[in-house]
Amino acid sequence: MTAATVVFDAPGPRARARHRALSVLTVLIAVLLGWAVFSRLSAKGQLTGEKWAPFLTADLWRTYVLPGVAGTLTAAAWSIGLALLLGVALGVGRMSGIRPVRWCCAVLVEFFRAIPVLIMMIFAYFLYGMLEAFPPQQIALAGVITGLTLYNGAVIAEIVRAGVHALPGGQSEAAAALGLNWRQSMRLILLPQAITTMLPVLVSQLVVVLKDTAIGYQITFVEMVRQGTVVGSQYSNYLPALLVIAALMIVGNLVLSAGAIGLEGRLRRSRRSPLEAATIEPEGAPGAPVV
Repeated sequence: MTAATVVFDAPGPRARARHRALSVLTVLIAVLLGWAVFSRLSAKGQLTGEKWAPFLTADLWRTYVLPGVAGTLTAAAWSIGLALLLGVALGVGRMSGIRPVRWCCAVLVEFFRAIPVLIMMIFAYFLYGMLEAFPPQQIALAGVITGLTLYNGAVIAEIVRAGVHALPGGQSEAAAALGLNWRQSMRLILLPQAITTMLPVLVSQLVVVLKDTAIGYQITFVEMVRQGTVVGSQYSNYLPALLVIAALMIVGNLVLSAGAIGLEGRLRRSRRSPLEAATIEPEGAPGAPVV
């Protein structure tokens, strides 16, 4: 057998030359397109220093940008926390041995996954307004949180269910052999192991929550993208305003991803195997046997 296995034929001299030519052509086309865009923006005065000057004043940040950042982070924090709770509850409920509970959770998951987030936000916004359930200045925030929580909670429920089902079947059998019931095996054995597996997908979904707060501008919610368009309209600098907002969103997503990666590392380190734990010597007694 060969040392390396490939699923395609290795390119010959002609194919390699053709690939290099196509790569160079692609780079040239990208450079030309970038130059054309840059030239058009420069001709319209969108790249001048005056367009960026407003962002050097504290008044713009205090009046427009920071309220939008606060609105986005507030809605995202509440939505992420509530969606995680709802998603875990519905995901575990879909695996319940009680048939009515399983059916009810399945109906809720499929229902909330099928409805667009914006429709749920609009419905919650007008419902809260008619019921006067929140102060007038908080109704838009409550509508955004409700829509994001219901939709993303349903998606997280499927992530939880898939993560638990991906575990080896012997885990459930071992829990049953130890005398644990379904609730104990789910809480003590299955969910803790599935969390590490689910975490990358969960992070992706939480990033979606952060970005989807921008949809709230449809119900007059003050968030970053809405404030960016307001700045662009006020100072006639849409491109710099949207670039600044995009940079802030990227920073927020990177912070969220970095926090999740750190949490994943801690979870993996805490899940030390019994063999590794047995080989650690007790402190202060080098060479002593582990009891």
